[in-house]
Amino acid sequence: MPKSLNKKTPKPHYDVVLIGGGIMSATLATLLSELDPNLEIAIFERLGRFARESSAAWNNAGTGHSAFCELNYTPEKEDGTIDISKAENIAEQFEISKQLWSYLINKNFIRNPKEFIISCPHMSLVFGVNDAEYLRKRHEKLTQSVLFKGMEFTTDHQKLQEWIPLVMSKRKENEVLAATKMDLGTDVNFGTLTRKMGRYLVDNSNVEVFLYHEAKDLDLQNDGKWNIKVKDRLNQHKQEVVANFVFIGAGGYALPLLDSSDIPESEGYGGFPVSGQWLVSFNQDLVEKHHAKVYTQATVDAPPMSVPHLDLRIIDGKKALLFGPFAGFSTKFLKEGSYLDLPESVNFKNIRSLFGAWWHNIPLTKYLVQQVAMTKSQRMQHLREFVKDAKDEDWEMKVAGQRVQIIKKDDKLGGKLEFGTEVVVNKNGTIASLLGASPGASTAVYAMIQVLEKCFGERMKNEWKEKITEMVPSYGKKLAENPELAEEIRNYTKEKLELEY
Repeated sequence: MPKSLNKKTPKPHYDVVLIGGGIMSATLATLLSELDPNLEIAIFERLGRFARESSAAWNNAGTGHSAFCELNYTPEKEDGTIDISKAENIAEQFEISKQLWSYLINKNFIRNPKEFIISCPHMSLVFGVNDAEYLRKRHEKLTQSVLFKGMEFTTDHQKLQEWIPLVMSKRKENEVLAATKMDLGTDVNFGTLTRKMGRYLVDNSNVEVFLYHEAKDLDLQNDGKWNIKVKDRLNQHKQEVVANFVFIGAGGYALPLLDSSDIPESEGYGGFPVSGQWLVSFNQDLVEKHHAKVYTQATVDAPPMSVPHLDLRIIDGKKALLFGPFAGFSTKFLKEGSYLDLPESVNFKNIRSLFGAWWHNIPLTKYLVQQVAMTKSQRMQHLREFVKDAKDEDWEMKVAGQRVQIIKKDDKLGGKLEFGTEVVVNKNGTIASLLGASPGASTAVYAMIQVLEKCFGERMKNEWKEKITEMVPSYGKKLAENPELAEEIRNYTKEKLELEY
């Protein structure tokens, strides 16, 4: 019987406590248990299974974010040039994730990579002369980097018909479209991957996993250790657990937990919950005509995470098409959270940030209200910009997961919205938390290595350096500056993850 489901109760003390059973905690636990197998580690997950929230397949777009198709990672500057620095960074970060997964496959810690990652071309598609010119310049600039080698560009309708027949059906010959295509793209089921890692940790490591256990409060003791109040939700039992180091990887609940720690670094942070909805089709005739993830430009005033895209998804062996996301709103910080999450998160330390962010983002508020009020037929009209002859009966609505966008204090504005992910660490390196959303899961390994560097810096530089380099061979090097290494790494991960491009 798994350690998580037997009669065992948590010990009074652990070296490391990880809060949340998503891709972040599973990744950090895997790294730590490999770097130091003697560490006593516990994971507390409030639900009955790993990856039930943001890491779950339908709660996550499943795009292995490599900046191949996401246009918001390559802004056009005022002088007309394209800035690819963010795109290169994100491409590098996904390569780091693929290296750790390949290591786990190579060691036989996890098996059957096709159950969590498959090759799926990533495409950008734009409409009209101006956007076509932007995409051409973007392609020209990106392909100067080794990380985007092999990216194709076309405005030719015949070529586009080969790439995306479903999207090209019923198009007028004089319509201006442009697209780029990167065959290295992937579709990732982060739920399956997280559970594979969790199963390995339960069966083969020193990590203890406690499901239905919710961490409620964090207090710093005089000796520098953390006292954590833990509630067993099945047996209504409460206890206190002490940890030398705590990582909060609890999705939307990371914010209130971080606030409870009272570390100065948490001051001024607020959160704005945004849910998502997809139009999904399981019609296999449609699915067979679309083998790609196709992203386009976000509309004016729309947040970056709302970029429309039409994706192939393969979840538990079943193919489907997914279109969206459409924004929804709930005051919950997690899909299985409480409607009081948002009001209870407001306090004197963050109210100025929250008000400032709201005041300076009124168009975004208006956009969200419009999105929430949309009917299915209005959403279908958006889909028909992609798929001209989309029929209502072929598509159904599916609610995605909850995301909490970070709001940070800002001296000028009072507060501002942050659309990336951020690691918050206290000055002693005894507590770390991951806040934010996209690109999230795709960059989990990079983010957790950041946590290790900030909180276990000396060990990473010395006794752990050889092992971390075995797990992530490009560690400490930039693939963008090492074309030969980039090719070698990609060939290695292609073989281990059984990718087909």
